Amino acid sequence: MSFEFGQVLAIAHKELRDRLRNRWVLAVALVFTAFALVIAYFGGAQQGAVGLRSIEFTITSLVSLVIYLIPLIALLLGFDAIVGERERGSLDLLLALPITRLELLLGKYLGLAAALSLSTVAGFGLVALLLGTQAGKAVLAPYLNFMGSSVLLGLVFLSLAVMLSVLASDRTRASGLAIALWFFFVLVFDLLLLGLLVLTGGQAGGDWFAWALLLNPADVFRILNVFSLDDVRSLYGLTSIVPQALAKPWLMGLVMLGWIVAPLSIATWRFRP
Repeated sequence: MSFEFGQVLAIAHKELRDRLRNRWVLAVALVFTAFALVIAYFGGAQQGAVGLRSIEFTITSLVSLVIYLIPLIALLLGFDAIVGERERGSLDLLLALPITRLELLLGKYLGLAAALSLSTVAGFGLVALLLGTQAGKAVLAPYLNFMGSSVLLGLVFLSLAVMLSVLASDRTRASGLAIALWFFFVLVFDLLLLGLLVLTGGQAGGDWFAWALLLNPADVFRILNVFSLDDVRSLYGLTSIVPQALAKPWLMGLVMLGWIVAPLSIATWRFRP
């Protein structure tokens, strides 16, 4: 059976329609909007200032929100994409239709990706409008870059979730692996690197430390946004850690794309009949 992209789009459309019908996109967009507005407006309250202070401060504050929130939502969205169909007994029915396993997998991913991307853009879009109104259109370019990288981060963790959904034998294990993956990339990975530096008195540092950050998509997202603006680099203090060789948005974008393709490739290989 040959590959037909029309079949992929049909499955993707159904997945997106289901998420729109059950208000998932609206709920996540409202969550993003609420958190983004609170952080953007009140993130500087401890310094005695409220409101949209600057594009640098806004992006710096929202980066921390995105690293914690979007990976978790993406993993919870996609962890049962395949294993859920298998447990409900509908997977065999779907595969009995004139579609291939690759078409089903890609259709599932693209539909979920569209729902996640739509909710992300809608959620952060209100802050973009406020920034454009109060600070002028000149500040929108770096903020739009931040929004684009946030979408990429969500697609990375959605790809990882789909991979887990193919590898896991049931929804319980898939959900447990998804939460464990979130803990590892968002919380544990950086602590392990910092612990290694402390234990070795800094002797284990060097160029390898910066390149090791590429093994964590959350760190790639952080680098991508930290080096987008000079003031943001100084706020994060990563200029002495990350070499200029990595301070290229296009390079970090390619790394993020690699993080999307690799888990999907593993899922495609494992999902073969």
